[in-house]
Amino acid sequence: MRKLIRTVSLFAAVVAITVMGYVTYLNFEIPDSFYVFETKEFSIRQLPSVEAETSGQTEYQVGTNTSLSREASLKLLGIIPIKSTYLHQVEEQYVIPCGTPFGLKMLTDGVVVVALNPVETSSGTADPARDAGLRKGDVILAVNGQTVSSNDELTNCIRAAGGNKVELTVRRDGMEMSIWITPEESLSDGEYRCGIWVRDSSAGIGTVTFYDPATGIFGGLGHAVCDVDTGETMPLASGEVVPVQIHGVQKGEVGTPGELQGSFTSAFSCGTLYLNNETGVYGVLSQNPAAGNSAVPLCLRQDVQEGAAEILTTVNGTSPKRYDIVIEKINVGDNTATKNMVIRVTDPELLETTGGIVQGMSGSPILQNGKLVGAVTHVFVNDPTRGYGIFAENMLDNCENLEEQLAG
Repeated sequence: MRKLIRTVSLFAAVVAITVMGYVTYLNFEIPDSFYVFETKEFSIRQLPSVEAETSGQTEYQVGTNTSLSREASLKLLGIIPIKSTYLHQVEEQYVIPCGTPFGLKMLTDGVVVVALNPVETSSGTADPARDAGLRKGDVILAVNGQTVSSNDELTNCIRAAGGNKVELTVRRDGMEMSIWITPEESLSDGEYRCGIWVRDSSAGIGTVTFYDPATGIFGGLGHAVCDVDTGETMPLASGEVVPVQIHGVQKGEVGTPGELQGSFTSAFSCGTLYLNNETGVYGVLSQNPAAGNSAVPLCLRQDVQEGAAEILTTVNGTSPKRYDIVIEKINVGDNTATKNMVIRVTDPELLETTGGIVQGMSGSPILQNGKLVGAVTHVFVNDPTRGYGIFAENMLDNCENLEEQLAG
C-alpha cells in the first residue's frame, strides 16, 4: 500500500510540474494584447485548452482614434490561471490581396558603410576608418555638419577637408553619434581617403501583398529591404515603385535558394515608397495592381489555423495564380515580427516550376478560409518547399501609421 501511495504521489508530482511548466510556457508565449473584432468572442484557435473570461470595457488611444479595450483573464482548461491580456477592439478590415510583382528603387537616408579598407600611403598602410571607430553597417549622415546622401557627396566632403580631421555624424543602432576621422593621402592617386566603402541606393523585385483601394496604400515583401553586405535594414530616404514582368525562374534546390527572374518594364514609376522596416515596404500606388481581385477580410493572429491554405503569387508574366500550401506551425507570440508561421508548398504545379519558395516571392499573400492571414517572407535554405510567413495584422499596423503620416 505504501508503495502504491509513493507511486501515485510521484505521478501527481510529475503531472503538477509538467502542468506548471506548460503554464509558464503559455505565459511567455501568449502576447500581452490582441486585436479583436467587436462582434466576435475571443479565443485562441491554436490553443484550444486556453479559455478566456473578459471584464468590462475601457477606452484606449491608438494614434488619433479612441477605441475600446477589455481585459481578459486566460486560464488553462478554464481552471488554472495563466495571465491577463488586453483585447483592443478594432473594425474589421478589408484589403485586396495582390500577389503581383513590383520593382523598387531606393535612395538611402545617408550612406551605408559596407566595408572598411586600409589606405596605402607613402609611409605605409593606414586604417583611418577602423582607427576612428567606424563600423560596417554604420550610416553616415553628414560630414562637418554637411548632409551627405550619396557616395559622390561623401567623397567631395572628404576631398575638401584636405587631410584635416573631419567630423562624421553617424547613426548606429538607431542612435546618432559623432566620429572624428583623419583622412590619409593615398599613394596611388594622391587623393585623401578614409578607407570607407559605402552604398547609397538599392533596387530589386518583390511581391505586393495587399492594396487598399480607399487610400491607395500598399504593403509588400513582408520583410525589410536589407543591405546585401551588412544585413542591416536600408535606411529609406526616398523610393519609387516601377512595373515588373517575370520572365523566368531559377528553381530552388536544397542548399541553394531559387529566384524569380524579371525586369523593369518601364522607367516611369507607378508608386512611391514611404516605409522600409522589419515587416516590409509600404507606400502609395497610382492604381490597383490586382484589379481583378476582390477585397477580403483580414484574419487576426488568434484565428489563423494550422492546415490547408493558399498563396497568391506570380511566377510568369504579371498575373498571379493561386497555389496550395499547408500552414504547419503558428507562433502567436510577439517574440518575432516576421517569422509567425511555418508554411509548406504542396501544389504540384508550383513545385515543378520553382521547387517551392524562391527569392522574389516574398510578400506573396497567404489566404485561408477566404481571409488574408499573412504573407510569405523567407525560404528554408535546406528545404525550399518550406519557409516562414508573417501575420497580416503585423503588416496592416504599418499602413495605419502611414495613413496618419500622410494625412498629417
